[in-house]
Amino acid sequence: MMLARNAESLYWIGRYVERADDMARILDVAIHQLLEDATVDVDRAARLVINVLGLDPGDADGDMDVWSLTERVAYDKSSIGSIVDLIGAARENARGAREVTSSEMWECLNTTYNGLGDAERRARRLGPHEFLSYVKNRAAMFAGLADATLSHDDGYRYLLLGRSVERVDMTIRMLLSRAGDRVSSPAWVSVLVSAGAHDTYLRTYRGILDAEHVVEFMLLDRLFPRSVFHALRVAEGTLSDLETRTSRVGAQAEALLLLGRARSSLEFLEPGRLLDDLQTRLLDLQDTCRAVNEAVTAQYFHVSPYVSWADATVSDGEDHVIEESEL
Repeated sequence: MMLARNAESLYWIGRYVERADDMARILDVAIHQLLEDATVDVDRAARLVINVLGLDPGDADGDMDVWSLTERVAYDKSSIGSIVDLIGAARENARGAREVTSSEMWECLNTTYNGLGDAERRARRLGPHEFLSYVKNRAAMFAGLADATLSHDDGYRYLLLGRSVERVDMTIRMLLSRAGDRVSSPAWVSVLVSAGAHDTYLRTYRGILDAEHVVEFMLLDRLFPRSVFHALRVAEGTLSDLETRTSRVGAQAEALLLLGRARSSLEFLEPGRLLDDLQTRLLDLQDTCRAVNEAVTAQYFHVSPYVSWADATVSDGEDHVIEESEL
């Protein structure tokens, strides 16, 4: 039986690394568009990116530009939820759970964190892409090392669960960034590029590019690993493997029930109705992610209070894991 604190650490390592990777992807595409298109309202577009990522804009009273956007999302060590902050949080969780992670995983996170300063200095000379590429490449390396060097037991399942839940949330954020655009808007391609899905999408749909096909691919595709449906199915299967209780009537724990309902709502969606109330559907899925996180935390990470029989007092179990402050 894995200790609750180790299970929680692995879950949040999966979430933090995935979030840093996806934020780097989203920011890289956004910056490229801002620098290429002189007609874009830079301040409005920058604030949209921050809003989509769920970040606090901080003290940005004046107009934002590419550099202040990058500072807030990527470099700022004092800002909760920045890329640097997320990688630091993943590293600290890995430090506290060394007995359940491989040496290669720890070394990857530690080296990544220690290399952020050099990557930032290169980016300030050559452009933000240098830093964002570094983060994306190191996140891919960590994912590969986790898959290759960690036994695929409960510890790996907690890591995979965290990665999958975060992937659902971040893919939804990518779609939300374009949910109000016209069906014919070329900006929909930015969702595909952010998710690393552009080439796969073009091969799947024979080069046809429109909003309905983009949404269909990113929400429903069974084979693409960053689609919402695929990530939901992986999270559901992982939770099912972690579930130790059996029930003759098929009763499920709350987190598993929530994931199953979300997956079914997409699986049996009527064709041609994807763009109807798209924003509402995406926000509902995002709320499900929050509810799943709370249910997983309550079921697997909150240990029962320890009862001291000597003096009949109760002392709360202490958890030494860095936790997410707000989803």
